[in-house]
Amino acid sequence: MAARVAFQGERGAFGEMAALQYFPDAELVPLKTFQDVFDAAQTGDVDYAVVPVENSTEGSVNETYDLLLQTEMNVIGEVYQRVRHCLIANSGSKIKFVYSHPQALAQCRGYLQKHKLEAKPAYDTAGAVKMVKEKKMTDSAAIASRRAAELYGMEIVEEGIEDSKNNYTRFLVLSTGKKPKEERDAKYKTSMIFSVKHVPGALFGILGEFAIRKINLTKIESRPTKETPWEYNFYVDVEGNMRDEAIQEALKSIKSKTSYIKILGSYKKAEFQ
Repeated sequence: MAARVAFQGERGAFGEMAALQYFPDAELVPLKTFQDVFDAAQTGDVDYAVVPVENSTEGSVNETYDLLLQTEMNVIGEVYQRVRHCLIANSGSKIKFVYSHPQALAQCRGYLQKHKLEAKPAYDTAGAVKMVKEKKMTDSAAIASRRAAELYGMEIVEEGIEDSKNNYTRFLVLSTGKKPKEERDAKYKTSMIFSVKHVPGALFGILGEFAIRKINLTKIESRPTKETPWEYNFYVDVEGNMRDEAIQEALKSIKSKTSYIKILGSYKKAEFQ
């Protein structure tokens, strides 16, 4: 029986492409919001969730980071999805407005400014294509994937309009009960969230525990706790498996230096496609 995998957006979204990359034979379930995706996986309506956490040019997806703090799910994998944007419209359109997800609009900011096109935010890239088609909009286009254009039978006005040609989005794969298969020779990452005690040098002391053990940090992100002004949670990715002795020692050492810590999981490090 095929696994059910939720992603945010409509068919043809980059989230669907990332999910297909990790689960080529899965039954994919499109949902409108990130909260819907987390809820579906948390309640068992789907087996897995695939959600974006950061883009190589526009940075972090803050809503995902905030939801990771609340969820009981584990991170079991990651995917790097190449993002190649297309300007998509109905045939014969005279384009003044361009609809897409705010991240996609930002990734194509230079192109939009050069062609004097007005950006209009939408909840999803593929959803913007669907809207432009269903409403028969001839003064508007959408920014989305080639796959979205093909799925909705729309015209690709121009392809590769993103400002950076090395444009990737990193997605995490989440699950409630399932664990990733261990591979002996694979390279791993471990993700965690922690908050620091209010003493001088607290963050430095925590990061130092990784440094002295030669554990490489690949990502550190701060987000407001939303409980106390100017207090933050830190999201950290390190190279290695939490089964590794060095990481176990580091986690044991930092426990007394944090006011909160949550291990999101260890998973195989993804390769760029």
